[in-house]
Amino acid sequence: MQRKQSNALLPTVSGIRAAAELLRAYGCETSLTRSFTLSNEFGADVWIKNEIASPIRCFKHRGALTHLLRAADRTPLSAVVTSSTGNHGLGVAYAARQLGSPSHVFLPINANAVKRAAIEALGATIHLFGSDIDEAKSGAREFAWQREYAFVDDGESLDVIEGAGTIGLEITQSLENVDLVFIPMGSGSLAGGCGCVLRAASPNTKVIAVQSSGSPAMAESFRQRCAVTLPIDTIADGLVCREPADLALRCLLEFVDDVEVVEDGQILSAVYDLALACGLVVEPSAAAGLAAARNRRKDVNGRRVVIVATGGNISREVSQVLNLTPSPGNLS
Repeated sequence: MQRKQSNALLPTVSGIRAAAELLRAYGCETSLTRSFTLSNEFGADVWIKNEIASPIRCFKHRGALTHLLRAADRTPLSAVVTSSTGNHGLGVAYAARQLGSPSHVFLPINANAVKRAAIEALGATIHLFGSDIDEAKSGAREFAWQREYAFVDDGESLDVIEGAGTIGLEITQSLENVDLVFIPMGSGSLAGGCGCVLRAASPNTKVIAVQSSGSPAMAESFRQRCAVTLPIDTIADGLVCREPADLALRCLLEFVDDVEVVEDGQILSAVYDLALACGLVVEPSAAAGLAAARNRRKDVNGRRVVIVATGGNISREVSQVLNLTPSPGNLS
């Protein structure tokens, strides 16, 4: 199927507020807690937005629930289809289960086994398809189109982006005078949604989207102000994107102040240090914000900073390499 340009409108603050009301019944709000250890390291006021404390150990149920709740309000859902490297699939499987709809999740053949097992535990049907997220998306779209099932696109759904943006809304409601927010970026839906509400409610806050150097398509597209397709080779499976989604990229260009690219080694170091400093065992993607803050120490010093920890579905391989044992932990 040929890739089409999105004609969807950009997210709005009112849309994000409405999403927050929809999500209130599902207990999606998470803590924002000061890390004294990281504050001391940076000579700054550093806070962690802990998205690990969710039913699926990541933030993706916010966008999936928003999309499916709004869709179900318009027409009954016979079944739901999506593609993912793992966490978005988890979000859709969880949301579909809440609504009593069957779900189908297309994963690349080399998908994170921990995330795959969690998706299956939620009752979704797994389809292994293609070598990366974009090939999996192609298969999922075709599957959904042939059966007239609803397809949930992480980067092309206004509802998904507004649902993800509720994280930014919670930051503005919990903490004043934030200077910098570091947000890991795969498809860009989280950075775009949060950027929308932060720009409106806290205009002096700069939003930095962070991607791996092994999957820099969205970051490079931001810099060149147009879609750039680049290969994927990174340990951070939640930060991958070979071909930018049109809507997510337009949100990025409209609402995000800058991008940062970090190396896998920096990401793994940040995974280890978040476990030591904050008691949080995160997956590599979720540690990208800390890695980026370290690249920008001069900008961070003396500032109030929020680092969004997006998920804790760490693979067994990474956990063993770093000698970490997953646990909820406590920020300190």
